[in-house]
Amino acid sequence: MATVHPFRAVRPLPQHHEEIASVPYDVVDTAEARARAEDRPRSFLHVARPEIDLSPEQELYEDAVYEQGAVNLRQFVEADYTLREEKPTVYVYRLVMDGREQIGVFGGVSVAEYDEGTIVKHEETRPAKEDDRTRHILAQQAHAEPVMLTYRDDETIHALVSNVQAQEPLYDFEADDGVRHTVWKASAPGPLVEAFQAVEHLYIADGHHRCKAASRAAATLRQSEGTAPGDEADVPGYELFTAVLFPMSHMHIMAYNRVVHVLPSSPGDFLEHLARDFDLERDVDDPVPAQKGTVCLYLDGAWHRLVLPDTEGDRVVDRLDVSRLSEHLLEPWLGITDQRRDPNIDFVGGIRGTDALEARVATGAAQLAISMYPTRIEELVAVSDEGSLMPPKSTWFEPKLRSGLLVHDFAEDVPDDASVTPAI
Repeated sequence: MATVHPFRAVRPLPQHHEEIASVPYDVVDTAEARARAEDRPRSFLHVARPEIDLSPEQELYEDAVYEQGAVNLRQFVEADYTLREEKPTVYVYRLVMDGREQIGVFGGVSVAEYDEGTIVKHEETRPAKEDDRTRHILAQQAHAEPVMLTYRDDETIHALVSNVQAQEPLYDFEADDGVRHTVWKASAPGPLVEAFQAVEHLYIADGHHRCKAASRAAATLRQSEGTAPGDEADVPGYELFTAVLFPMSHMHIMAYNRVVHVLPSSPGDFLEHLARDFDLERDVDDPVPAQKGTVCLYLDGAWHRLVLPDTEGDRVVDRLDVSRLSEHLLEPWLGITDQRRDPNIDFVGGIRGTDALEARVATGAAQLAISMYPTRIEELVAVSDEGSLMPPKSTWFEPKLRSGLLVHDFAEDVPDDASVTPAI
């Protein structure tokens, strides 16, 4: 049984939401974030990417970055262009991209339900990124950006969401990428909260690292207070983190592509070896795989289509393209056995297109780019239900939520003498 918790959001005044709302922290790197926030002192990127307010020479994971994030979050909470809700509630959040709607419920979800598996994960997290997000939460004493969860469609929830949409929205704007964002406040959250109690599982779509970091941050604060997780109604704010819960039928997954920095031989020789061992079509015109079971490789100045061999595994996760790629190419040919930690592999979201992959190779940042066929939402849920985990970065969801519209500040629930140093 899943639980959605109303919370007292800190949010922009209506006339300021467009200048505050920003892309999530993991959609842009530091340079891109700095450029986007230039001449925008109220952009939420100053909270999500606080290093942009420090010297470009500043190391990304130094204490000064997290301290700056804490300062920026407090300024946001106390500013005259934001407010804190008087009463806890939940919200409805709609995104429209290329004419397709995605409508979810924005509320608090439980760390305990994540820990016990009611909120189900499908990917392993990368340790460095997990550590980073934990430190951000503890320093800011807030869950600044929501995660994206999904659930099996439920007609009762759908009807209640439609009722909330009949009200006047809090925010309604089109972002610079053409995605329209609309947020409604539920005047009576009780029926939505009750309806979600009939949902057996919530599935993590986008935000595995933030979910794990929320769990670790809560454990750290719990330990500093000498308390244990409980089921009481008035739980500390750090026992909840924010999420937008979307029905499965609304979800859209794009490919999550890969680049390999260094090959074991020259690109030309590597291609020759592949041609001998795989079903490989050279110099193809379309860099996007047309069907499951194929990938497109960019090396030696051209795109090539490779058919992934079948797997001998009998689990759903074994049959995923990302798993077959690892089994037949990344591990035996490149020695990449742990994609979570190996510095020789990196990941590029499908929204950036195959031009971004070509650019990585053209600039010398990588020697091989791999264009993937997208994982389907049904595969994600099936992997979760069987208790398996996908390789990291197996799914890229679009459109993305905007950050800074509804922030969960739990500082008042943290004792002044509590330790905010995570065990890393």
